[in-house]
Amino acid sequence: MIRRRALSALAIVLAVFWFFPVYWMFNTSLLPMSKARTSNPSFLPLGGDFSAYERVVDESFWSSLRLSLSVTLVVVFVALLFAFLAALAVSRFKFLGRKGFILTILVVQMIPAEALFISQYKMLQGWGVLNSVAGLSIVYVAAVLPFTVWMLRGFVDGVPRDLEQAAQIDGCTPTGAFFRITFPLLAPGLVASGVYAFLQAWNEFTLATVVMSPSNTTLPLWLRGLAVQTNQAVDWPAVMAGAVLVALPVIVFFMFVQGRMTSGLVSGAVKG
Repeated sequence: MIRRRALSALAIVLAVFWFFPVYWMFNTSLLPMSKARTSNPSFLPLGGDFSAYERVVDESFWSSLRLSLSVTLVVVFVALLFAFLAALAVSRFKFLGRKGFILTILVVQMIPAEALFISQYKMLQGWGVLNSVAGLSIVYVAAVLPFTVWMLRGFVDGVPRDLEQAAQIDGCTPTGAFFRITFPLLAPGLVASGVYAFLQAWNEFTLATVVMSPSNTTLPLWLRGLAVQTNQAVDWPAVMAGAVLVALPVIVFFMFVQGRMTSGLVSGAVKG
């Protein structure tokens, strides 16, 4: 009992340390400039308002939001589609070059992203897709696909083939057995992989800096622009308000998918 209470207290302390930066970000976004820049911290937004949000929500914000949403949705859809097909092929079929394909996935993940910037830039420039949703989506998909394939492969391996074989004995075709039995059990893996792809595309900064122009930015680049203003003092409440707005879609996304982010749905499905 004492050990459980000690662990619970430790968990609460760690949760407070984890949550405090988020609270500080939101708290600062409500403070007036004079309180945000003082050396005496204000832990409560007394006398604050939402004027910082009014300052940052302008046409550039909506333009960056549309760009980030477009790129992120394309990346999640394309990455899940190709990663799912690749994971099925690697997990369910034996073919020439299978081990080499798996090894290539591992090697690609070891290459630093910065080492590819010049070649990616020249490639997109040659294709005429620099500073576009298509160009940024291509490099993002290439960045998230190897790990997504590896992640989904583990989920596919976790679904026993006996389930599909039992469904075929009951009269299902191989395709019908897959979509009726196996595919629903892979939902947690698809959700987890989709969350990974979403976060990588939504929060990515360096590739967007290389591919996009200063007048056509994603939300992370837009947020950087709030903090880096020539010959002007940093408007910290506005920066924090922008950070809250950038984080808000991620929070909403997690609220929708957190119920499916679990594995082990097939535990105990096949005995013996």
